[in-house]
Amino acid sequence: MTAPLPNRFRRLAWGALLYNVLVVLWGGVVRASGSGAGCGDHWPFCNGEIIPSNPALNTVIEFAHRVTSGLALPIVAVLVWQAFRLTSRGSLVRKAAAAAGVFIVLEAALGAGLVLFKYVAYNPSYARAVWMAAHLVNTLLLLGALALVAWWSRGGAVPARVSTGRAVAIGSALAAVLILAMGGAVNALADTLAVGGGLDPAEHPVVAALVGLRWLHPTMAFVALGVVAASVWSSRGSGTAVVSRGTTVLALFVAQMGVGALNVGLNVPVWMQIVHLLVTDIVWISLVIWAAEALAAPSPQAAREARLAVAA
Repeated sequence: MTAPLPNRFRRLAWGALLYNVLVVLWGGVVRASGSGAGCGDHWPFCNGEIIPSNPALNTVIEFAHRVTSGLALPIVAVLVWQAFRLTSRGSLVRKAAAAAGVFIVLEAALGAGLVLFKYVAYNPSYARAVWMAAHLVNTLLLLGALALVAWWSRGGAVPARVSTGRAVAIGSALAAVLILAMGGAVNALADTLAVGGGLDPAEHPVVAALVGLRWLHPTMAFVALGVVAASVWSSRGSGTAVVSRGTTVLALFVAQMGVGALNVGLNVPVWMQIVHLLVTDIVWISLVIWAAEALAAPSPQAAREARLAVAA
């Protein structure tokens, strides 16, 4: 077990995680509403101004995202500083905080790139699809690192030596969800262009290609569900808490698939896209925390040996 850190730090860690989730959701509003060009191709300024004057609605939406995103950087910086101040070399909290620091810088760079390369609003390009997929993966890695800071700061168990099979299963589950998220980013771009922007696939080859790939994301969801289920199964015998949390992750995953189907059924309204993104974040954070717990739990064989030793 890691030593619990002061309550003030733990509140900061959970607060930083929650704040970044909210920033991610507002970023989804920017993308889904086509407001990414609200500040033009200027960065970090908005249409060449520090504070835009007489802004249109899309400018207000984009500028609000820039402000909230900009505040996320110092919040994470304070978290990293406090983690290094309160922990010693080798601390898991310190390592997770350092990772969060790296990912928040990359997050800012990727966001700036979207603007500077004009991968915003209803601009159709394959490069934009790749950039958005990379941006979402980095976002999830940032949220995962922040979740681990918060989890370990409360005294979470330290990862132990586990069987190769379990480690591969857990790593595969995490990778499968990240790959699924990349497919989701491509789908979201297709929805933004074809539904939100009204771009006719018959006139835009890139839009036609992205719309034609829509079937891939739900197919990937079923594959990822199987991988996550196999990972949870591999942790059986590792304690009631681990199995229970794994079952919760599976339930959330299935609920997410239902939300995704409803999103398509409603023709991807902006509010439903944000709900879909929120549940995605919750599934990912839950999976990361479960993975940390599962990697810290003793294997079934080790657990049996411990019980035998106590009985003797």
